[in-house]
Amino acid sequence: MACPNEVNEISLANSRRNVARLHRDGLIIKKPQVVHSRARVALRNEAKRKGRHTGHGKRRGTANARLPFKVLWMRRMRILRRLLQKMRDAKKIDKHIYHSLYMLAKGNQFKNKRVLTETIHKMKSDRAKERELAEQAIARKARAAKRTARRELREVKLTSGGEAQ
Repeated sequence: MACPNEVNEISLANSRRNVARLHRDGLIIKKPQVVHSRARVALRNEAKRKGRHTGHGKRRGTANARLPFKVLWMRRMRILRRLLQKMRDAKKIDKHIYHSLYMLAKGNQFKNKRVLTETIHKMKSDRAKERELAEQAIARKARAAKRTARRELREVKLTSGGEAQ
């Protein structure tokens, strides 16, 4: 215990300089900092990363508050639009298909990348089929035109041959 003289000296210390001098003299000591360990917090966060402590009973906010729908929407849009741009730049789809699919994606037609790629393949195969059918129709028309021209030529020969006799 400090003597009354020292107690009086400590009580009269009213400036930083006086307190520092008392500290140097050993009349007062600085208490050590209280340990505030985050070890338990780190352990709990590690468990949460594995999916523990996140059941229904531990949830205070709505699903939208915990992970906003808007964030999910933005992620999905960015993924779909990035895929469309990549395919357009690689010349896998033309700008018309790109635009129509872009607007469909904006209109919430594709729930994920897989659905969008399936739609792209379907559209491409439909376009190829249409093109093939159009070519076949053109070829058919050309054959028919050739056939009619031959028939007319034959008829002209027959009529001209009949007139000569």
